[in-house]
Amino acid sequence: MKLPVRQRSPIAPPGLVGTARVERRTRSLLPRLRPGDLAVLDHLDMDRTTAQALVDAGVTAVVNASPMISGRYANLGPQVLADAGVLLVDRIGADGLAAIKDGTTIRVHEATVYVDDEPVASGRELDAGDVRAEMEQARTGLATQLETFTHNSTEFLRREEDLLLHGRGLPRPSTRIAGRPVVVVVAGHEHEDELTAVRAFLREQQPVLIGVERGAEVLRAAGYRPDIVLLDARADESDRPSVKTLRAARDVVVRVDRGADRAVTDQLERLGVRPLRLETGATPEDSALILADACDASVIVGVGMHATLDEFLDRQRPGLASTYLTRLKVGPRLVDATAVPRLYSGRVRPRHLYLVMLAGLVAMLAAISVTPVGGEWLDSLQAAVTDLVHTLVIASPVVNAQGPFS
Repeated sequence: MKLPVRQRSPIAPPGLVGTARVERRTRSLLPRLRPGDLAVLDHLDMDRTTAQALVDAGVTAVVNASPMISGRYANLGPQVLADAGVLLVDRIGADGLAAIKDGTTIRVHEATVYVDDEPVASGRELDAGDVRAEMEQARTGLATQLETFTHNSTEFLRREEDLLLHGRGLPRPSTRIAGRPVVVVVAGHEHEDELTAVRAFLREQQPVLIGVERGAEVLRAAGYRPDIVLLDARADESDRPSVKTLRAARDVVVRVDRGADRAVTDQLERLGVRPLRLETGATPEDSALILADACDASVIVGVGMHATLDEFLDRQRPGLASTYLTRLKVGPRLVDATAVPRLYSGRVRPRHLYLVMLAGLVAMLAAISVTPVGGEWLDSLQAAVTDLVHTLVIASPVVNAQGPFS
C-alpha cells in the first residue's frame, strides 16, 4: 500500500515584507502612508518632527536614498525611529530609489531590498547602537555648523531689519491682541501633550489663539477655535488647514516672499477667505511670534515649538536664522508650554477661600479652647446645649406604644 506523501509548506524567505510607498519628498509621502507600509524616500539628515510623523503613520521600515545621519550635525530623527522599533536602511542611492515602484510588495533583508525575490537596491542598515555612535561622532562637527549659522543670522537680520526691529510691513489683524496673552500652536513634536498641559491656562485666561498651518487643525481637534490662522504661501496642500477652519477664524494671515504677486492669495479669496499678506523671509511660526510681539501681547506661550541647540540644528532649514533672531526679539514675552504648569496653577476660586477660612476658624477655636477664658466659654456652651436638648425633649409630644393615632 502506497502512503500519500505529505507536502511541506514552503518556508517564507527572511526579512520584512510590506507595501512600498515611494516618494522623493517626505511631505508628499506622509499623507499616503498606512500602518504596515514601508516608507521609501530621499531625506538627508532625518529630523525629529518628520521621524515622529512616520512613527505615527505606523510604518515598519524607512528606506532612505540619502544618509540618515550625514555627520554635519546631530540630527534627532533616526533616534526616534530606532526607539520605535522601525527598521532603518539608508544610502540606497538615487538608482535604488528609482528601482522601487510605488505600491509594490517588497522585502527588506540585511540592508537589501527585494522585489519578487530579486535584489533591486542595497544600502546600510542602522540599529539603535549605530545611531547612538553616529550621533556622538556628528556632535564633533557642531563648530562648523555654528559658524554657518552665525553667517546666516547676520544676512537674515540685514534683510529683515525693518520688520524684525521696527515692525514695519506687519498686517493689522481685527483680533485684539494688545494686553492679552497669546498661545501660538504649531503641529510639532509632543504638541498634544503640551496643549493638554495648558488647558487650565486656556480656560481661565481666554488667550488669543494663533494656529500655524496644521496647528489650526490641532486647536480644532482639541475643541478650540483659532482666532488667527497663519499660512505659508509655499506650503503644500497637506500642510494647510481645512476651508472650514479658515472660514471660522477671525483673521487669516499668509506669509509670502518679498515681492510676490497677488496670485499667491487668489485661491484663498476664491474660497471666501480674505487673507492678510505678510511679506517676510521668516518661517510661518516665527512670523506668528513676530506678529504677536508687535501687537503688544502680554505673554506668548509656544505649543509644539522648542529652542534647544540640538533642536535648532535638527531643523536644518533656511529659517534657522529667523528662528534664532525671532527668539531674541520676543524673548521677554515668550514662554514654552512645558513651563506653564510650573508657573501657573490656576485662579483662586471661591471654594479655595472658603476652605482657607474654615481651616483658620478651626485653628482659632482650638487655640482658644486651651485658655482659661476658652475653658469657661466651652463649659458655658456645653451647658447651653444640654439645656436646649432637655427643653426639646420635654416639649415634644408623648407617643405611646400603640402609635400616635391610638
